[in-house]
Amino acid sequence: MDKGKICKIRDIYRAIAEMEMRFQKRFGLNINEAMLLCMLQEQKGITAGELTKAMGLTHSNMSKVIRSVEKRKFVSRSFDKNDKRMIHFAITKAGLEQLETIKCSEIDIPEMLNELLS
Repeated sequence: MDKGKICKIRDIYRAIAEMEMRFQKRFGLNINEAMLLCMLQEQKGITAGELTKAMGLTHSNMSKVIRSVEKRKFVSRSFDKNDKRMIHFAITKAGLEQLETIKCSEIDIPEMLNELLS
């Protein structure tokens, strides 16, 4: 890989980190937490394993994201009726209210990322 590509990748990474910092400051959630709430709004009763796969996170990172939103009462858990080892997650009323505060049109996306998204 040439130096120019590595520098461009670094710039993209910095732009994403900057966007996530602004997002978290404005909405009180990081990108993974917001993504989790969106997924739970769309799919009721999804398991941690299904969330891990869908979001492309490690099991450890997924656990941290779930714990974070659970602590704020945005997500609830319930045990499977047939297999008590299996846990299903659902978005709560507080989670839905938090999700409603996020207006996609108001997300401040750095110019470099806007170009890539176009």
